[in-house]
Amino acid sequence: MSSPTIFDRNARRRHRDSAQPDFAAHDFLRAAMLDGLTERLDAVTRPFRHILDLGCFDGQFPAPPGAQVARLDPGFAFARAAGGVQGDEDRLPFADRSFDLVVSAGVLDQIDDLPGALTLIRRVLRPDGLFLGAFVGGGSLPRLRAALRVAEAERPVARLHPQVDVRSAGDLLMRAGFTLPVADIETLEVRYRDFGRLLGDLRGMGASNMLAERRPIGRAALAAAAAAFADLADPDGRVSEQFNLIFLTGWAPDPSQPLPAKRGSATASLADALKPKPDTAR
Repeated sequence: MSSPTIFDRNARRRHRDSAQPDFAAHDFLRAAMLDGLTERLDAVTRPFRHILDLGCFDGQFPAPPGAQVARLDPGFAFARAAGGVQGDEDRLPFADRSFDLVVSAGVLDQIDDLPGALTLIRRVLRPDGLFLGAFVGGGSLPRLRAALRVAEAERPVARLHPQVDVRSAGDLLMRAGFTLPVADIETLEVRYRDFGRLLGDLRGMGASNMLAERRPIGRAALAAAAAAFADLADPDGRVSEQFNLIFLTGWAPDPSQPLPAKRGSATASLADALKPKPDTAR
């Protein structure tokens, strides 16, 4: 069964190619994701020699010393600048068991078949290989959404793509066959002086409207959205916008990994464990 078409792949490529020359001025979300992924990677003591940077943007993922890094991006300009290849996350051009680490920051929320992409990531990992991913998740951009609802209240139009919440992200990791799956969320607040600056950041990071079914917004609606956004400002005149960053961790299956205990194998009673303990005094 094929996935529904949500995104326009060609529009996504065009947006990324347009964003590439000035991406460094708008890369704060990806920088926050890379910091989170690097922190999680630092907690793993084993070495990684063959790494895939999936959705590489400008190739700023800090690879461990001595590691070989393959980079892939859906945009030609980013792929070329990073010395990688152009391709889509749900159509990986790599053989099974090619890497012992796959990292992906800022792209997995922009594809039609996220379950399929996660399955492919698990397949290109070697046994006991590690996947670390991050993307913008559910509940993000609440002020922008509110402003657009006010501006187009009579005839609402979908302008922001669907978002995955943290619970669903964890379920998708399990469905894709990862072991020891973990999904957690970090919130980043960014204060904007005006509506145009927010739209500029979204364009600058290649994240403007790429829905398959999209319609241009008229000048009147755009002005109304800007006014509604300004109405949400704090006393200092700035609007606090919210980005929820979902982080994923999963391992490719391997017999050496610890397994959950069998049901009924516990040697202590939960009721006994919850009984109050006598006070001790010195």
